[in-house]
Amino acid sequence: MKMPSLFKLAAAAVLCTACASLSDDAPSNAGFENLLESVVKIDVWEVSQKHGGSKTNRGFGSGVIISRDGMILTNAHVVNCYATKIMVTLPNLERVKAEFVGWDHWTDLAVIRLNADELKRKKLDFATAELGDSSKLKAGDVVYAVGTPHGFVRTVTRGIVSNTNRFFEGIILNSGYETGTFNTWIQTDAAINPGNSGGPLAKPNGEVVGVNTRAYANSNNLGFAVPSNVAKAVISEIIKNGSVARGYVGITFAPLQDMEEFFDIDMNKGVLVQNVDALSPAAVAGILPGDIILKINGKNIDGRFPEQLPGIMNMIGNVREGENVGVEILRDGKKYEKNLVSEKLESRVGKEYTLEKWGVGMREITKAYARESKIETDSRLMVVGVRNGFPFSAADIEAGDIIISVNRKKVSTEKELRSAYDDYCKSPKKTLIEVMRDRALSFHIINPPEK
Repeated sequence: MKMPSLFKLAAAAVLCTACASLSDDAPSNAGFENLLESVVKIDVWEVSQKHGGSKTNRGFGSGVIISRDGMILTNAHVVNCYATKIMVTLPNLERVKAEFVGWDHWTDLAVIRLNADELKRKKLDFATAELGDSSKLKAGDVVYAVGTPHGFVRTVTRGIVSNTNRFFEGIILNSGYETGTFNTWIQTDAAINPGNSGGPLAKPNGEVVGVNTRAYANSNNLGFAVPSNVAKAVISEIIKNGSVARGYVGITFAPLQDMEEFFDIDMNKGVLVQNVDALSPAAVAGILPGDIILKINGKNIDGRFPEQLPGIMNMIGNVREGENVGVEILRDGKKYEKNLVSEKLESRVGKEYTLEKWGVGMREITKAYARESKIETDSRLMVVGVRNGFPFSAADIEAGDIIISVNRKKVSTEKELRSAYDDYCKSPKKTLIEVMRDRALSFHIINPPEK
């Protein structure tokens, strides 16, 4: 069938427009090739105490080299402080050792560094990526996810930015650490699979605008990345201090959307106090659930929408330990001034370590966990794993038990417990361990191994 001339012209115009669009979206050769030469695979060996001993687990993910001294940006759930060995596969497939620099699980970011001596000895070079401005992203912008999905190195997937300001509440990493409190996420339909974690989300010119972090479970084309502007602020703190210090006052916020009439407040004013942690600075200052916070340190607060909550949390997080946080609250139509003294923000997950001869993995009980679990003892010594056939297992001590005393001497810190453990190692003998389980005390006898 012969096509009418006008239809031919229209079809040709559409085709040309589509071709031009595809051309505009295509990666620029120099910039994008440079990006590809900076993306690496990361193999990690890390220690877990959950089986009562230093069990080593292996995993892998992606990363991007961001400086000439070999700093690599990745995810905290790819590499953390329990890593015992890190190997990086460069784009030329050469493998190089790396060392852990630091992490910030609250934003799921971490930094490692390539071994300079090994690079020099092997005469290896690498490219570095440029971190772009994620605030300039718009929904519909073309982006590329680069990484190592399922171990396939230097894999590139293409998509668009689906949303620039996605919010998730209460995300917990597989390790139990919290994340997502202090940032929103870039949503993309570029395919992100296991192994992509830590790799860059980039514009066609090769600028990194995000760190690929997760995909939504049981769905297609729902991937999420930490914005590059969040990463820039976190990286500098990690390189300088190994972590990011933040303030804590013990308030969980909730958006006011659709609830303003119940609290007799104008729209776009204030944020709702949903919960106040027991014994926290907010509780001490008399803040109550249901209060509306109007100002923080003199600045008006707008927490109408969920996406605005991370910004409010950052205002509090930027107040250092021991400094004051002045808040103006609205309660039952009346305004009150409250002064909170900031504490250091802690995770609910504490440091872990192993006492090998006892066959027990231990974890420090942090203030956050103690508050959450309503633990009233001074001891910070929780059992997280017991190895079968070792003294703690034979004594019927279980994961979740809190050690209160050793040979009737109170212990509450790792240092005190290790001192008792060292005495046992020097001269193994029957040892009495007092534990708290479900708020009840019990005594257990540790027997030395038979000769």
